[in-house]
Amino acid sequence: MSATSSPSPAIVWFRDDLRVADNPALHHAAASGRPLICVYVLDEQSDGLRPLGGAARWWLHGALEALDASLSSLGGRLAILQGSAAQEIETLVAQTGAGAVYWNRRYGAAERALDSGLKKNLEARGITVRSSNGQLLTEPWTVLNGAGQPFRVFTAYWRACSRQDEPAVPLSAPATLTFHPWPGQMRTVSLASLRLEPHTPDWAGGLRRAWRRGEAAAHERLDDFLEDGLAGYANHRDLPHVAGTSRLSPYLRFGHLSPRQIWHAAKAAMRAGTTRASQTDLDKLLAELGWREFSYHQLYYFPDLARRNFQARFDAMPWRTDPAALRAWQQGRTGYPLVDAGMRELWTTGWMHNRVRMVCASFLAKHLLLDWRDGEAWFWDTLVDADPASNPSSWQWVAGSGVDAAPYFRIFNPVLQAEKFDPQAVYVKRWVPELDGLPTSVVHHPWEASPAQREAAGLTLGQTYPAPIVAHQAARERALDALKLTTSPSP
Repeated sequence: MSATSSPSPAIVWFRDDLRVADNPALHHAAASGRPLICVYVLDEQSDGLRPLGGAARWWLHGALEALDASLSSLGGRLAILQGSAAQEIETLVAQTGAGAVYWNRRYGAAERALDSGLKKNLEARGITVRSSNGQLLTEPWTVLNGAGQPFRVFTAYWRACSRQDEPAVPLSAPATLTFHPWPGQMRTVSLASLRLEPHTPDWAGGLRRAWRRGEAAAHERLDDFLEDGLAGYANHRDLPHVAGTSRLSPYLRFGHLSPRQIWHAAKAAMRAGTTRASQTDLDKLLAELGWREFSYHQLYYFPDLARRNFQARFDAMPWRTDPAALRAWQQGRTGYPLVDAGMRELWTTGWMHNRVRMVCASFLAKHLLLDWRDGEAWFWDTLVDADPASNPSSWQWVAGSGVDAAPYFRIFNPVLQAEKFDPQAVYVKRWVPELDGLPTSVVHHPWEASPAQREAAGLTLGQTYPAPIVAHQAARERALDALKLTTSPSP
């Protein structure tokens, strides 16, 4: 290269890190002095990659739109490609003469294999490849037990994490960037052509009302939470009728926020006194980030997390096949008001309160004795925060088959859970309006309402609202009997 020629460009490949602030790949590419080419590849072809569910695809549309706007404000653009990611990136390198490619690491087995193969091919051609940690506080291989093995118990894992150095301070958003002209011969696709948002029918109206996508919306949500929600978080997060959770999960899932940003912002708010939160509240929030980290720890060392029982003994579990029961659960028509409220909230908004997620998941796996993978697949399709690590690890935790799992014999009673965490039935009545006229004393178990109470509420079990799909005690006994088959010695 002559003294007057421009340096070859650097490609920044965005994946699950759709932000400009605290984005190590973007930061290092900009620091290289090379002009940038920013690209996203929708890859639905490469082996092993799990296609996004419908709600996540809807979110991705807005996320890419927002990222393009951020890059445009800095003088560039986000180019969108579609196809095999490795092939698309290699072609882009060849057509632009790029001298370097930057990305933030992923932790699923198929993603790691794809990235590793691409890196090997590019480096063989003399292309610089730099990968960074843009997704986790601590990467899986940096936290192992005394025997050098992955942790299987969260408390021990989180204790080991706490002994490490404080997470790195987040990188600031770049003030300016230098971009390389997009090559005319490289064909991009339009965002609309990806058809990420539903059209006919358009089922995303509730999602649009519930969420704003993108990095700016993520920071607004974080600021609001730290100001008004962190105080009392340790207790309020279990109450579905109050705004007691952070609702940051989809922003983490798509990388509008990094866990480092949340970690340091929460601690800064405590130091500055801009929140009335207690140390207990802060510790609980950081521990929730820790659970996300632990899920990625599991995914890295057990890549079949969404398909295979972590505890092999659960392979003997006699799961039932009952399409009608599965459909009733999916539609919020089980006859258990808290379960139905949660499933309807999920379908309408693409999100469900964490406490209710546990109750709904337990009901599927234990009351209905349906395979946890059926529930995980439904959540994968309907959650805007459907995360490749957190979703399957949480399902296995509830089912009892996972790492550090809840004991299988711990079977949530959906009535007692509702009475404890939604005592005035505010949450249930919001999502199950058929029960709005019932007294609070019976709304969580409407089958026990008197004929006069039902008549006054306009409630007819089996018609205006379903009768319970299964009796709690009988379901509990059936689940415990099934568990015995997973622990009995082979004949």
